[in-house]
Amino acid sequence: MARIPVGVQLYSVRDDCARDLPGTLAQISKMGYAGVEFSSYHGYKAADLRRMLDDLGLKASGAHIGVDQLIGDALPKTAEFHQTLGNKYLLVPGLPEEYQISARAWLATAELFNSLAERLKPYGLQVGYHNHDKEFHKLEGQIPFDLFFGHTTPDVIMQLDIHHVIHGGGDPLACLKRYPGRAVTLHMSDYLPGDQVVLLGDGQVPWKGIFDLVDVQGRTAWYIVEQERYPVSPLDSIAACLDGMRRMGKA
Repeated sequence: MARIPVGVQLYSVRDDCARDLPGTLAQISKMGYAGVEFSSYHGYKAADLRRMLDDLGLKASGAHIGVDQLIGDALPKTAEFHQTLGNKYLLVPGLPEEYQISARAWLATAELFNSLAERLKPYGLQVGYHNHDKEFHKLEGQIPFDLFFGHTTPDVIMQLDIHHVIHGGGDPLACLKRYPGRAVTLHMSDYLPGDQVVLLGDGQVPWKGIFDLVDVQGRTAWYIVEQERYPVSPLDSIAACLDGMRRMGKA
């Protein structure tokens, strides 16, 4: 079985990227990461970003974008940008309130994502959703995460954020089992009780069970490190997280 590559969400080093994106990408490549997931483009055009990645041997492992970039006439422009960038995965990391205010709103949002997935197929792109903790807090007696993924087609991909699932009171293993093959990318961040700051591999997430299940399901394309809070500098933190993946035999 081919090894799943490890990328890093650039939000983890957002200030470094804002100061010097080319230099930060070079450091990420030197650490041994295979790819990067974008949260901002820092004023660069897609072709320029693609050249930076190619020169450093990095791939685009995804991008976090607002749902507004996928609505109506914005979609073709977004699709063209990401085709040039070489990125296949368009992940929405949260929604405006009107999309999630009620169970009915979540069902409508699921239908919207089904239609977006169909519109993106001709471009060779996939749309998906990145959870936070609130999708595991009951709304009208139901779990929003299940309202969404239970009513979207397999063409709408899941970016399961392990830390946020646990912080919200959910079970990442149960999510993977309930929606087999949907987690095309996984956000890798560890967890300790009380939501303490912890680096990947140093917390209490049941990584072995997660890795074993991912291997069996066989559709995950990327592990993506995200470290939003730091015991050391952001760059040193993501380097330590990659070391954590190596200790677990996944990098």
